[in-house]
Amino acid sequence: MSKRPSIGFAKFAAVEKGTAIVLVAAEGKTAAEAESIVGPALLSRIIGVSDFKGKLAATLSTVAPSTELESLVLVGTGDPAKLKADDWLKIGGAAFSKLGKAKDVSVILALQASEISAENAAEFALGMLLRAYTFDKYKTKKGKNEDEAKESKSAASITIHVADPQAAKKAFSDVEAIAAGVTLARDLVNEPANILGPVEFAERVEELKKLDVKVEILSEKDMKKLGMGSLLGVAQGSVRPARLAIMEWHGGRGKDKPIAFVGKGVTFDSGGISIKPAAGMDEMKGDMGGAAAVTGLMHALASRKARVNAVGIIGLVENMVNGDAQRPGDIVTSMSGQTIEVLNTDAEGRLVLADALYYCNDRFNPKFMVNLATLTGAIMVALGVYRAGLFSNDDTLATQLFDAGEATGEKLWRMPLGDEYDKLIDTKNADMKNIGGRHGGAIIAAQFLKRFVGDTPWAHLDVAGTAMGSPATEYSQSWASGFGVRLLDRLVRDNFEGY
Repeated sequence: MSKRPSIGFAKFAAVEKGTAIVLVAAEGKTAAEAESIVGPALLSRIIGVSDFKGKLAATLSTVAPSTELESLVLVGTGDPAKLKADDWLKIGGAAFSKLGKAKDVSVILALQASEISAENAAEFALGMLLRAYTFDKYKTKKGKNEDEAKESKSAASITIHVADPQAAKKAFSDVEAIAAGVTLARDLVNEPANILGPVEFAERVEELKKLDVKVEILSEKDMKKLGMGSLLGVAQGSVRPARLAIMEWHGGRGKDKPIAFVGKGVTFDSGGISIKPAAGMDEMKGDMGGAAAVTGLMHALASRKARVNAVGIIGLVENMVNGDAQRPGDIVTSMSGQTIEVLNTDAEGRLVLADALYYCNDRFNPKFMVNLATLTGAIMVALGVYRAGLFSNDDTLATQLFDAGEATGEKLWRMPLGDEYDKLIDTKNADMKNIGGRHGGAIIAAQFLKRFVGDTPWAHLDVAGTAMGSPATEYSQSWASGFGVRLLDRLVRDNFEGY
């Protein structure tokens, strides 16, 4: 698994050993603190000979000449005045990518005529932590001698030199909590389906009790009593029983309504009888990316003692094919009492979320609900893999989510809802059907969910293109990105925390 580096902060000081990292702004500009490492003339010569322009997240690694240092790493920041969103994460991730086997690392976090805040320093460190993530727990380490094995298990010790170490440490304490939440979400999505089924996922959720999160796990028997026919219908073709996990974090005032997050947790999706093509089906182990993000978020909120009351609910099922599997044409009754004609068993995520959303709203009466789901391929056709789809019945909540996405780099784009789309899921055989035709598939799925939220402010995030298999970035090299944890933590921090 990941070799998490240890990160500390210190005042600017001479660096005499190990690896030194210095920042270079656009046009090769460096700060005096960086120039002191090897001398201004030599640093200028290195930049000139290599034609290093200091573009954002560009890197150059070289043997440190005429010093006791092992190596010198230059990292570009571009124009400091134009840095925004997740740029400091990119810079930190790019810096970490050049460490190799380095164990003793010093970062000179300074720019010429530009102030680097404690928050910037913490974001830089977060970029390093996220870039350090790997998922290799199932790789055997054959052929290594004892010294190599010991070295492979040791992690870098990184000291970030800043103007105000105490402020940076304080900012970093929250960042560490977010990093842990993202790591948890990535781990869950990366796990193979034979290891992580609904029961095993629920067991991972129960570990949050160590952080004072109240956890309750509902069994199939419990859900049957509640009338969750929509969710249970998806699970009936699998020998692995369904679970509903409820997480509660009480960090706000007792009288405050909670804010709620709901996740789709299909631990493997074969498509059911409407079976998926074989090509790429292995990736359906990640069809619980929404549930992973909610779990990671609750971990982050509890770890940093967020001053808010929050609820996380995830519906955990496996969608498989056997003699008991749900058939196209079956009609199920949801917990809300509404009936659903299941015309496609591969449109199963919305069936899981229907009961989870209704349960959440009915039991907790939250201020709002945000659900996350790897729900449709259609959203990837519309938006590609760089933004998640945002659907909402509330303009204020939609704006808050969009802004949080722009601030974190986990970007969203609002998609339409409307009566003309809602009519497409009407059917003569039940209250609704679970598909509505070829066109506008992501919107139709959102309209389906909207029927289970009542008047509560609600948003649906379709993260099919961003939670798994998304493009690698400077701070995410994992197949599972952990998308949604940083986004929703920022939503909470900016709009709902404090008293």
